[in-house]
Amino acid sequence: MIRPLMFTALLAASTACTGEEANGPAPAPTATPSPAASATPAGGFATTAVAQFDSPWAIAFLPDARILVTQKDGQMLLVSADGRQRRTIATLPVSSAGQGALMDVVAAPDFARSRRVYFSYSAAGDGGKGVVLARGVLDDAPGAERLRSIEALYRATPLVDGDGHFSGRIAFSPDGQYLFFTAGDRQKFTPAQDKDASLGKVLRLTPDGKPAAGNPLAAQGFLPEVWSYGHRNLLGIAFDAQGNLWEQEMGPQGGDELNLILPGRNYGWPNVSNGSHYDGRDIPDHAPGDGYEAPKVWWNPVISPGGLMIYSGKLFPQWAGDAFIGGLSSQSLVRVDLNGTQATKGDQWPMGARIRDVAEGPDGAIWVIEDGAKGRLLKLTPRA
Repeated sequence: MIRPLMFTALLAASTACTGEEANGPAPAPTATPSPAASATPAGGFATTAVAQFDSPWAIAFLPDARILVTQKDGQMLLVSADGRQRRTIATLPVSSAGQGALMDVVAAPDFARSRRVYFSYSAAGDGGKGVVLARGVLDDAPGAERLRSIEALYRATPLVDGDGHFSGRIAFSPDGQYLFFTAGDRQKFTPAQDKDASLGKVLRLTPDGKPAAGNPLAAQGFLPEVWSYGHRNLLGIAFDAQGNLWEQEMGPQGGDELNLILPGRNYGWPNVSNGSHYDGRDIPDHAPGDGYEAPKVWWNPVISPGGLMIYSGKLFPQWAGDAFIGGLSSQSLVRVDLNGTQATKGDQWPMGARIRDVAEGPDGAIWVIEDGAKGRLLKLTPRA
């Protein structure tokens, strides 16, 4: 039986780990973490364990507070707000080796009318593997809920070998007119700077998955969908209330980043980074005047970011407008203080487990989902 859990404050701590190890498949735990062994954030959170899943990847709320949950091996679940009811609404043919998975999931801005759900996954094809943007329509017949009319909208190119750095995060612009999609560098380095590749890029698409008109780099010979480039493994993207677009990505050995995404900018990978290669070779750091857009915040030791949410402040008004990031190798929940287009590090709370994703519920509660074979869905609220 899962019961609400409340713990005393803990000092913030993190565990350094490489980005690849942090984002790869976690070892399956031998047992569900017990309340006594499961650290919970300092700072007055009350924590409720709501449900448990098999290697969950992302969570998203529907307007009625039900939750969409993706699992690594291809299942998309529809879960009641109390976690007591769940239904598998789709099983996708994903390539789930390594960092491959059924990844992000987002309800369309017009979900109440269209019932559309957008999601991403890794898939094999001629010449290798890549990340796919897709959507379906939620058929909500009670007791028979399913995702129908599933269609692939966009495939990142080129397809390459390997099982890393798919990225695949989704964010709609505040006006709902554009869909921003992240395509990782696939651990191939140079495609992030390649005009003919969508790898290592933030892409701006229409809701139908087509290149949006007026993207800033097409005139320079880039693919017409490219919005920004020079990225590595982009595992979170979100708009704040002022319309600023924020993105976080895993650095190499050190140098995890939170970036303010500006149209047409080059974020430097693999030419510059505040981390180093895994074999110890140095990479030039970001420096003023180098022609690259530097991160607003970076971490070394790394946090291994997984999931990004900009918080409204409903239940925790002191954090209105701040960014919350799930920490994988750091097993933490990380807060970044956002002030307009500037950012500074805030709290880093130990969670006792790798945090794969973070989201805000309709009532303002902060929800996180643990990585791994018995990953729990946790609801964080103010302590009474």
